[in-house]
Amino acid sequence: MNVRISVVVITYNEEKNLGRCLESVKNIADEIVVVDSYSTDRTREISLEHGARFIQHTFHSHIDQKNWAITQARYPHILSLDADEALSEKLEQSIVQVKADWQYDGYYFNRMTNYCGQWIRHTTWYPSRKLRLWDSRKGHWGGINPHDKFILNAGSSSKHLRGDILHYSYYAIHEHFEQIEKFSTISAKSLFMMGVKAGLVKTVLHSAWRFMNDYFFRLGILDGRAGFLISRLGAKGVWMKYRKLHHLWQAVPPGDNNVG
Repeated sequence: MNVRISVVVITYNEEKNLGRCLESVKNIADEIVVVDSYSTDRTREISLEHGARFIQHTFHSHIDQKNWAITQARYPHILSLDADEALSEKLEQSIVQVKADWQYDGYYFNRMTNYCGQWIRHTTWYPSRKLRLWDSRKGHWGGINPHDKFILNAGSSSKHLRGDILHYSYYAIHEHFEQIEKFSTISAKSLFMMGVKAGLVKTVLHSAWRFMNDYFFRLGILDGRAGFLISRLGAKGVWMKYRKLHHLWQAVPPGDNNVG
């Protein structure tokens, strides 16, 4: 079955990355939809230069924004990318073949991340399997903010495609620290609203496991200094998430049963 594909991207101040993302999809997109959270940089201009339909919408959460964004697409078959991502040539070729003969409800790809100029080929960062091409009638965005994922309905079919999403994550280490601070706060609030609690033992064990898994079991050691930094900062992110969660529970008055 031949299909048309809507490429959907959510943005906020992404002038540094967006042009590369949109250029990578020009050969496979039948339309490009950029849903923007009121950027103050050149995101709008770059979107329009690449022929995208530019829509502004207030951001409430990653999951809410992405679910709303796909409702703006003309076609049900969606390719979802973040602004700091792009298609590799091999993945583009795979998607061209899928467009000509769509057989499954969703398609997975690996994502390879560029960290401060180095491609990371180990840790939990690679291969990072992502479902990014799907029939939007067969599922929805879910997960725990800010870590969203598209969830196919029960009984849906899927296939893994050759080629990588190229993820340009951080250009400098301080950007990684800033993201950890931001995301650990969002994650802690999400877990708090779900009623999840975390004491010191859980915090220590989860943080230690994250480092051990990334650096040793997932062979981050082979990525050199970058592998060590990713493993260490990943563990730091887990530590911060659970400590912030603990502080949120400490602030709840005794006897308050209205949390969540």
